[in-house]
Amino acid sequence: MKMRSTKVHIALLLWVLFFACREKPEFSNVPYIEYSGFDAITNLEGKDSIGILKLYFTDGDGDVGLSASDTFPPYDKASEYYYNFFIDYFEKQNGVWTKVVLPPPFPGADSLTNNSRIPNLTPDGPNKTLEGEIKMQLFTNNPFSAFDTVRYEVRICDRALNMSNTVRTPEILLRK
Repeated sequence: MKMRSTKVHIALLLWVLFFACREKPEFSNVPYIEYSGFDAITNLEGKDSIGILKLYFTDGDGDVGLSASDTFPPYDKASEYYYNFFIDYFEKQNGVWTKVVLPPPFPGADSLTNNSRIPNLTPDGPNKTLEGEIKMQLFTNNPFSAFDTVRYEVRICDRALNMSNTVRTPEILLRK
């Protein structure tokens, strides 16, 4: 019985040493993103109305995301940095990719946007390195357009105002 207990302890010790000695990944302090996928969600009428955009990301100093209280400059509503997830919407119109700015929902309102605020993701503890997947829900079916092929260009910004690379989705054919 003692021999079995010793083997378990040795195996546990080796496991702990293996993971304790692993190097922590090193990433740039400028966020990095890669396209991971897109899932279209069909509504009851058979139309693609919502999509889930998936991005892999890394950030070396972990300062991705904003808290609800981050509303003072440079994160105030009047600033370009109010959002930290930026997305440009394109339609394939007669074979040509065209950036589309959606109209305001009512007179006097701002244009509609897919831009968003990623919540604060900074980990607790001394290692602030971030690596993971961001899933963002988007409205995909532009009711003001008859075009059914779209794509998105996306970038993120951290709290130090470092802008990531820009990624482009493949073309997405929507059921309208």
